[in-house]
Amino acid sequence: MFARNRTETRRFFHESWRKRCAGLPLEPLEALVADVVAAHPEYHVQVTDKRPIEGDGADPVGNPFLHLGLHVALLEQLQADRPTGIRAEFIRLKAHHPDIHQTEHRIIEILADALWTAQSRGAFPDEAQYLERIRRLD
Repeated sequence: MFARNRTETRRFFHESWRKRCAGLPLEPLEALVADVVAAHPEYHVQVTDKRPIEGDGADPVGNPFLHLGLHVALLEQLQADRPTGIRAEFIRLKAHHPDIHQTEHRIIEILADALWTAQSRGAFPDEAQYLERIRRLD
């Protein structure tokens, strides 16, 4: 999912969720976003309310849109199998931990760290290191 800025990204989340709640047709990416929001009832108020979030920062726990966006990013990675092998690792983890949502949470913690590290270095994320950290999960 690509957006030019935070406002545009949030607008996309708001609109996708609004359309889902209204029973309107969704584009594939809108459906993916709406599914992620549906799995997080604790964030429904924030996704529905278009006011700025207090304490809005880089903490995935304190920023619902960052948390939801990490889920969307992971699901897109799984669809594309990029980095190559992530889909197989996800399947492996699901076999041992059938709670898919918790499995996603374990991986998005690693994803958030990989993105933060890359951003602080002014570089692209190291896909090999990211995948290796996922492989180390039991």
